[in-house]
Amino acid sequence: MTFEFRLPDIGEGVAEGEVVRWFVKEGDTIRADEPLVGVLTDKANVEIPSPKSGRIVRLHAQVGEKVKVGGLLVTIETEGSAGPTPLPPSAAPAHAPVPPAPGPAPKPPVVERPASSSAAILASPFVRRRAAELGIDLARVQGSGPNGRVTEADLEASQHAPEEATSSPMWPALSAPVETTPAPVPAPRGAPPAADEVRERIPIRGIRRVIAEHMTESKHRAAHFTYVEEVDMSELVTLRDRMAKHVEKQGVRLSYLPFLVKAVVAGLKAYPRLNATVDDAHQELLVRSHYHIGIATAAPDGLLVPVIRDADRKSVVALAREIQDLADRGRAGTLSRDELSGSTFTISSLGALGGLLATPILNYPEVAILGVHKIQRRPVYRSDGSLVPADMMNLSISLDHRVVDGFEGAQFIAKVKSYLEDPHQLFAELA
Repeated sequence: MTFEFRLPDIGEGVAEGEVVRWFVKEGDTIRADEPLVGVLTDKANVEIPSPKSGRIVRLHAQVGEKVKVGGLLVTIETEGSAGPTPLPPSAAPAHAPVPPAPGPAPKPPVVERPASSSAAILASPFVRRRAAELGIDLARVQGSGPNGRVTEADLEASQHAPEEATSSPMWPALSAPVETTPAPVPAPRGAPPAADEVRERIPIRGIRRVIAEHMTESKHRAAHFTYVEEVDMSELVTLRDRMAKHVEKQGVRLSYLPFLVKAVVAGLKAYPRLNATVDDAHQELLVRSHYHIGIATAAPDGLLVPVIRDADRKSVVALAREIQDLADRGRAGTLSRDELSGSTFTISSLGALGGLLATPILNYPEVAILGVHKIQRRPVYRSDGSLVPADMMNLSISLDHRVVDGFEGAQFIAKVKSYLEDPHQLFAELA
């Protein structure tokens, strides 16, 4: 007999997952609990094992395709069965709903749908929310994306589309058609280049697509502005070098990030409105009681933000150990969904490659993100008029101007700066 395996519920609130890898192909044999398919949801890769042993009859979703929870993933011919049962395309849709309890046979899916229904339309959650905000019926929008997916550009185009002519007392119906000269059609924007000009086509999918949607939503919803300050890191450089000799004996790399996390937490305690998220649905600022710090981390498939929970309760060494572990597992793609969600404030750092200045995009719905740049030794005038070498670094903070004013952001950075320039405060605070 054949067994139809559907996408299980792989996390609270998860409605769909994107197929990022098949570990099998049609015709392969597989044993129960062996890797079957890799699914991406909320930036976390989940490896789903096969629930049964048998032969793969049919894969119902391609790599890059999103499948609803309960949607059909694969048909397996279980061991000892007489053979696979042919599945006509109309009876096995890629996103079939979970079959109901025994009873009358359900009606087969139909292609046509009411114009007012948008449930079956391919569109990202952001596009659906944007359509609702603009009062646009997705069923009336022609999708230009893969498989007819509705994009944000399609929404904008639909806003400018001419409405059907209607009769009214002000505009009576014409008794005879009027000949008009059609306006010239302008060349489409973003026309594709000639085939010989394209070196490679890279699908935007998986984590890269999630990042694209998240960043677009952040830029559309938050009112970004950036404030920059210069920090003298000379004392922290000396302190870190001394501590590293002892900490690294325990197998832990001691970067500057643990000190930055402690300084940021001190700043957030002084200015708690920056340790917050925006609830746009209720027009509320949710000031958080815990300090869950996200650390933007480069991974092979794109940027990840693993989260250090309750950072205020951890020592510099404990933070260093956790940052190292999260970064290593992030690059290996083994972080869980919980480890990649729930941050209240984010730090973005490229380490020695940090450049002089950047304007990081908010990790929406957070209201602030700190950009950390490279430490550069250069001559600096002290208050006493002396010219001395100093290890200088720039900090840039992007804020949501809807809820955080520039003065408050500057005060926060001043507090962080004071802890970095006199890092012994970080330890005195724990006493």
